[in-house]
Amino acid sequence: LWEWLVMPQGLKNAPATFNRCVTHLLRSVRDFAPSYFDDVFIHSRAVNGKSDVEMHTEHLRKLLELMRKHKLYANLKKCIFGATEIPYLG
Repeated sequence: LWEWLVMPQGLKNAPATFNRCVTHLLRSVRDFAPSYFDDVFIHSRAVNGKSDVEMHTEHLRKLLELMRKHKLYANLKKCIFGATEIPYLG
């Protein structure tokens, strides 16, 4: 049995297949972490006595645990944590 460790970009439908996979795997966190192709945005607000930073940390932990469970990994050089604004589609 052969398993790809990365998405083979030479395939005709590789981007669409990857997008569908990510959308499906992240559906349980889409309330605070929507995805756009290979980008995931985590947005958080203060709720139930927790500060926005505490909520953001909780959301980030949930997302990273979910990604680890499904063997998806983030490139830390491309990550932006705790920002009030982020560059989008850039």
